[in-house]
Amino acid sequence: MDTRISARGIDFEAVRAAFSLSGEFPPAALAEADAALDRFAAERADRTDLPLVTIDPPTSMDLDQAVHLERTATGFVVHYAIADVAAVVQPGGRLDAETRRRGQTYYLPDGSLPLHPRVLSEDAASLLPGRVRPAALWRIELDDRAEPMTFGVTRALVRSVARFDYGGVQADSDAGRLHPSIAALPEFGRLRLASALDRGAIELKLPEQEVVADGAGWRLAIAPRTEVDDWNAEVSLLTGMCAARLMLGAGIGLLRTLPPASGEAVQALRRTARALDVRWPEETPVGALLAGLEPNTPDTLVMMSEATTLLRGADYAAFDGTAPALTVHAGIGAPYAHVTAPLRRLSDRFSTEVCLAVTAGSEVPQWVRDVLPMLPELMRGSDSLAAKVDRACVDLTEASVLAERVGERFDAIVLRGANGKRDAEVFVADPAVIAKCSGNPPEGNRLSVRLAEADVDARSVRFAYDS
Repeated sequence: MDTRISARGIDFEAVRAAFSLSGEFPPAALAEADAALDRFAAERADRTDLPLVTIDPPTSMDLDQAVHLERTATGFVVHYAIADVAAVVQPGGRLDAETRRRGQTYYLPDGSLPLHPRVLSEDAASLLPGRVRPAALWRIELDDRAEPMTFGVTRALVRSVARFDYGGVQADSDAGRLHPSIAALPEFGRLRLASALDRGAIELKLPEQEVVADGAGWRLAIAPRTEVDDWNAEVSLLTGMCAARLMLGAGIGLLRTLPPASGEAVQALRRTARALDVRWPEETPVGALLAGLEPNTPDTLVMMSEATTLLRGADYAAFDGTAPALTVHAGIGAPYAHVTAPLRRLSDRFSTEVCLAVTAGSEVPQWVRDVLPMLPELMRGSDSLAAKVDRACVDLTEASVLAERVGERFDAIVLRGANGKRDAEVFVADPAVIAKCSGNPPEGNRLSVRLAEADVDARSVRFAYDS
């Protein structure tokens, strides 16, 4: 779903300025990136025989992951190559310090502010097709139900043989012509999604807004999501769960955690279900209920919107010797660690080093141990900033697209009703806007709302319901 309503002259540089974002790297950090060599070249196995492929958005150049998936007589074997960023970033160097300051890559509609200089993130360290690259290569053996049996990670040289995007892989899957390296992806993905429900995982499927270039202007759209998005995500989630198990077994690492939903939040969701006449048997877990709802209906959008209260409190937990009190990510239904996006996320470089050491039966490097305790705070800060930047870009585009339409009426779905703590929230499909709404519109209804405000300077949009 998208819209052709667009706006010119949107200045995303104002967002960069508001959050003090700069794409410039210190000269010393750039010099290190330009001169970077593989610090572990002598340790690598040559696995350029593996016909790995990448699946990413069409314009991406920072390719962190490449996959090869084999169906065997007893299950599956996954090889997952992850860009070996630790091989080209010197611990304690100027580039290391700069990446700690940044925390992650920040994406804006008109360009990114990368975690690493582009000479690394989009070239020398990126798993571009046809290029031999240093990688941390995971090998995961799974049974017939796609449950992991054995797993580990080693340093290797790899070469991707093809670069795909989600839409193209979905079209190939629908036509029955998937590349041999991912021919088993649909079966694997469906089994892993079923496993997620068995674990009690919770996935929310809400409209995800994106800002899209439209000639000389910008427009709002709902990000398309294919089955391939979900199947490919399961490869990354599986790897992160295996990494967490390695870390917990060794007593050192960095977990991504989320506490279980409170009983109050679950009961509030049950009240919403009753109000909408959504049947929810007492024995049905939350995740299974949400997964079984009919997509894109008003009731489903309301249920998904309310269910966001179940997934609050995400955090990072570093440990060295004693595991943290909370080890599980409730949204995933298992312990989980970030290890699959080191070009774009700081924590993954250090977590991968822990897993490499544990797999090899060697000591975790001291430079990793020294930084582990700092990572939760660094990642909390960069995650918060990234979310604010994303929201600011969408808010600015919403206000710009609608600036000349104040007073007009729009068809909307009420995602959330008003209560003492919040305003009502509505979803307008054309253009793709999610915004506050005054006038106490009834939750879950399709109705007409009036655009009351579209303030570009304040990046603010508000609708009104005239009952």
